[in-house]
Amino acid sequence: MPEVLKAPLVVEFPFTRSLGPVQSAFLTGLRERVVLGVRTTDDRVLVPPVEYDPVTADEIRDLVEVAPTGTVTTWAWNHAPRRGQPLSTPFAWALVRLDGADTALLHALDAPGPDAVHTGMRVRIRWAGERTGAITDIACFEPYDGRHQHEPTPHTGEFADLATGIVAPARLDYTYSPGRAQSAYIAALSGRRTVGERCPSCRKVYVPPRGACPTCGVATAEQVEVGPGGTVTTFCIVNIKAKNLDIEVPYVYGHIALDGADLALHGRIGGIPYDQVRMGLRVEPVWTEGARYPDHYRPTGEPDADYDTYKELL
Repeated sequence: MPEVLKAPLVVEFPFTRSLGPVQSAFLTGLRERVVLGVRTTDDRVLVPPVEYDPVTADEIRDLVEVAPTGTVTTWAWNHAPRRGQPLSTPFAWALVRLDGADTALLHALDAPGPDAVHTGMRVRIRWAGERTGAITDIACFEPYDGRHQHEPTPHTGEFADLATGIVAPARLDYTYSPGRAQSAYIAALSGRRTVGERCPSCRKVYVPPRGACPTCGVATAEQVEVGPGGTVTTFCIVNIKAKNLDIEVPYVYGHIALDGADLALHGRIGGIPYDQVRMGLRVEPVWTEGARYPDHYRPTGEPDADYDTYKELL
């Protein structure tokens, strides 16, 4: 039984969005140390502001300025801050109802420990040293001894150089384990071999193996070595260059049914002009030094496979 593999993986991309008139005024206001809310049709003040009344769905644009001080309504202690969070030392996540607002804003509260935080405590905004028109212009909240002394005042929402869009990085860190079947598959690839697993019921060989037959729903365990040669079943020509991929366009990716397998796998096809790749083309893997999987597949020079031999694998 090979060791079941696992590895840390990261999915990360920047998300760009336009702000609209209300969010644009709100974030630009933070840059100028001004906190804006919006007044609803039933005279409540929402912070952060929204463009439509959550009760009536009416469009709302009546901006008001609220105080940078407020009251904690609820909180949770974060004993181990993660990458990208507001503070690098333990802090509280707190919902803070700013003076003049009727709703609470979620942000970090800098406190020496959980015993120093309680519902009803007074806090104020600690502004970031450099502000760009983002929620991070509020560095965090901090304890404050003052009382509630502010009423919301009308605001036009007009500022010089309005922020009209933001780029928000999205990132997901997780640990992936391919499981027993695919761990064996990956281990075999390190020896330049390709193995699948045979279903004990329908006798089909699946590559890569999944640990269970997707047709019959029964567990698979019998390993079967397939290939190395195979047949191109379907393919596509790629004309758009991918970032960080050192392959000149156009190039071809195809589904390749390895000899002895009952499921086609995905691979790049090289060693042949892109416009000469065709269904039925016989190919073999090309390995590069130190690679853990084939770099691409190239023609073997054999006659094309008859359509009837791979028509069930399209």
